[in-house]
Amino acid sequence: MKLFVPGRLCLFGEHSDWAAGYRPLNPAIEKGCTLIASTNQGIYAEVKKHPTHLILRAALNDGTKIEAALPMAKNALLAEAQTGSFFSYAAGVAAQFLSQCSVGGLEIDNYLTDLPIQKGLSSSAAICVLVARAFNRLYDLKMNVRAEMEMAYLGETATPSRCDRMDQGCAYGNRPIMMIFDGAQMDVVELKVTKDLFFVIADLGASKNTQEILASLNQAYPFAANEVQVNVQKYLGAINYQITQDAAAALQQGDAVKIGELMKVAQREFDRYLIPACPGQLTAPVLHELLNYQPIQPYILGGKKVGSQGDGTAQFIVKDAEIQQQVINIIARDFPQMECVKLTISSQTHLEPETEFNAATPEI
Repeated sequence: MKLFVPGRLCLFGEHSDWAAGYRPLNPAIEKGCTLIASTNQGIYAEVKKHPTHLILRAALNDGTKIEAALPMAKNALLAEAQTGSFFSYAAGVAAQFLSQCSVGGLEIDNYLTDLPIQKGLSSSAAICVLVARAFNRLYDLKMNVRAEMEMAYLGETATPSRCDRMDQGCAYGNRPIMMIFDGAQMDVVELKVTKDLFFVIADLGASKNTQEILASLNQAYPFAANEVQVNVQKYLGAINYQITQDAAAALQQGDAVKIGELMKVAQREFDRYLIPACPGQLTAPVLHELLNYQPIQPYILGGKKVGSQGDGTAQFIVKDAEIQQQVINIIARDFPQMECVKLTISSQTHLEPETEFNAATPEI
């Protein structure tokens, strides 16, 4: 069968998922709240059963083609997972299925990838979800999306990747979702969009150190020892929770202007409270140059960073498809090192949500 898994864009709430994981140690820490949407780009594959091996042929977005074959043996799969290679993610997920289910192998032909790799769009999580979905459907395991997400998450944690549960939200496909985190507990609310929303995602063509960012911010948990750490908990807690709840309501109303305003607020507050915790990475001069670049200001409704912050990827919301292209043209003209992709959250193509978000009662 053929499968497609998109990437994941964190619209709001970055870092709050892992921060809320400390709540069992310190109940004063606020719940985490993220708002995510799938990208229009992703990973395409044909999958079929294989009696003895995990075989993966991949075509990366830069045209590179790679291939690997691993025996369906737990030790071999876990050893590959620990290498951190491109194949480690598939191996980690396969090891989980081998341990918990009665399965054979897989043959995966990833014939097309148009999702940028290592750009904060959860390309590794997309691979993990693809492999989990292939096992689930080919072996008729009757897992729902949440179960696929869990297996994908467990598989990625077997690799050196420092992922959190938000990343596997790409399993929900083209439905935007809000995720609430409370320790190890995660609730998912699928959102129904009433109007098409248009975004530009810009790879800044620079560099950042996600591990340094995470290490610095984690120093504020579970208990803050100074004012800087108190401010980290404050932003990733109550401030982020309110902004993200408001953004979820605006998204369901199709209110692009409000979403843009909230993006500006989120970035401003993030800078105020979190830059002092990791100034070497979070000062992010390239990011802020683009966010404040005057030639695009008449066209954007708002913008902020994607993912862990730093000089990795930026996102903007705009009025319509025509302006979306104009912004891309300006960035391509004035910042040739940057690459842009379009994201449209459609009001027409998503499935009916299992649970709708009620703006009047946002608490899950």
